[in-house]
Amino acid sequence: MSYPGDSFAFISVQDFGILDISKSQVHANTAVAGGAGVIAFGATRIKHSSITANHGQNGTVGGLFVSGTGTVTDSNISGNTAFEAAGVLTDTSTQLTLRSVTLADNTAVAGVGGGLAIDPGSSVVTEGGIIANNTATTEGGGISNASNTATANLFGTQVIKNIAITDGGGIVNNGGTVELNTATGTIVVKNRPNNCVGVPECSG
Repeated sequence: MSYPGDSFAFISVQDFGILDISKSQVHANTAVAGGAGVIAFGATRIKHSSITANHGQNGTVGGLFVSGTGTVTDSNISGNTAFEAAGVLTDTSTQLTLRSVTLADNTAVAGVGGGLAIDPGSSVVTEGGIIANNTATTEGGGISNASNTATANLFGTQVIKNIAITDGGGIVNNGGTVELNTATGTIVVKNRPNNCVGVPECSG
């Protein structure tokens, strides 16, 4: 997956600074190409906020794109649509932490990663939170882990009732590393047509 960089509804381009979003709503924006919600470069901190109902008509990002480092805490990223990566997309070589984040009801209308899409060289950690009812028209309804250099670590996270049309309703791992850490309460259940592809400790 590549980041198109054409046009955006809400944009932050910060190569060296910090983007702070707190107690805010990014809602119902539309972009013809590129990304519709929050596009962040550099260091990003989002807390107690919502990114909802944004629509990338021909773009890759519906809700949130992070390049560099990012932390999202106690926030809701829901109801966004895009061709791919409807909820959250990381750039290559990005470090992202999601703490108590709801990723729900996002739809990738022509590709992978309904909820969360992780590009090569990136690392994503989820702590608590829920990834639910997201849809991808190809694979990775809940989470799409792009390559053998991408990693995802899930702690106490629920991945439930996500849908992919072809494969990997819950999680698709394309050769990378996905650690579910089930002892912390992570569950991957009730996803269609299956819970996981390429995740050894995930059944169904």
